[in-house]
Amino acid sequence: MRIDVITLFPDFFRSPFDTTMLRKGRERGALDFRLLDIREHATDKHRITDDTPYGGGAGMVMKVEPLVGAIEAAMALEPQPHRVLLCPQGRPFTAAVARELARKPALALIAGRYEGVDERVRAYVDDEISIGDFVLSGGEVAALVVVDAVARLVPGVLGNEASAADESFSHGLLEYPQYTRPPEFRGQAVPEVLLSGNHQEIERWRRAEAIRRTAERRPDLLAQADLSDAERAALRRRERQGDG
Repeated sequence: MRIDVITLFPDFFRSPFDTTMLRKGRERGALDFRLLDIREHATDKHRITDDTPYGGGAGMVMKVEPLVGAIEAAMALEPQPHRVLLCPQGRPFTAAVARELARKPALALIAGRYEGVDERVRAYVDDEISIGDFVLSGGEVAALVVVDAVARLVPGVLGNEASAADESFSHGLLEYPQYTRPPEFRGQAVPEVLLSGNHQEIERWRRAEAIRRTAERRPDLLAQADLSDAERAALRRRERQGDG
């Protein structure tokens, strides 16, 4: 997968892209990154990329010409990328959206700044994504979140492909509790089932714990979770017992 990042601050990404999973993914040939500097597409000698908003108001707005120029530069390379604007008005970024984006052969992530982008830029994007109901100083942090979440789903990036399949949200559930050595720490013992060597019982315990943890911490996820009829019936019994 190729990931283009359109940004005013390309240096923001150089260290993360050259570290751990992202670096290994690139070395394995599973990932390719390009950083496109919006300033290089400014139309004036001072390379100005923002201006005051029409109608007045606080702050500055990113100009349409430099942004569209950078987007068109990203589109000049095959395969043409799926163009994503990172902004508070976008659809929520979820595990399902990450899986959707991971199936694209190329992405172009557009990091906005200041009070936002000229509305006419939206005619040149395919998608808009928000990583949460809060405001950042710029879209660079959001773009990096999307890169990290998407890249780990691209075949060949992770050393163990099963890692992504077992993580939180992979089946609509939070991940089960994890333990490693020592078997006991300050009175807290590892559950016996994990030491038993009985893989069928371990999988049964992990599934039950994932459902329990999700019910306790993120019950909103259960409506769309991949649960059997028996598991949903058990959840209803637990809810009735709790009400009682």
